[in-house]
Amino acid sequence: MSDLKKDVSELGENKNSDSKTIEEKGPLSFFSGAITSALLAWLCFVLSERMVIYFTIHSVNYSSPIAQSVASGFKTLVIGICFLATFTFGFIGLGLTLVFIRSLLGGKINDSE
Repeated sequence: MSDLKKDVSELGENKNSDSKTIEEKGPLSFFSGAITSALLAWLCFVLSERMVIYFTIHSVNYSSPIAQSVASGFKTLVIGICFLATFTFGFIGLGLTLVFIRSLLGGKINDSE
C-alpha cells in the first residue's frame, strides 16, 4: 500500500514540474497549423460541392409527406454540416495565418498578472 502512495506522490511531483516549463509556440508551428487548416478547408469545400451535386441529381420523391420531410431535413443537415466544417477550418486557417505573420514581426504578448 505504501508503494502505491509513493507512486502517486511521484506522479504529482512530475506533473507540477512539467506545468512550470511551458514551451511557447514558434512561427513554424503557426505556419504548419495554417497550412493544415487551409488544406482541410479546401477538402471540406470539395466535399460540400459534391454533396450538393449528389443531392441535386439524386432527388427522391416519396409518396408520404412525412418521409419527404425527413429526407429534406436530412439533406439540409448533411449539406449544412459540410459547409460548417468548410468555414470553420477556413477561419482557423485565417487566424493562424494572422498569428504567424504577427510572430514574424516580433509581436509578443505581455502577461500582466
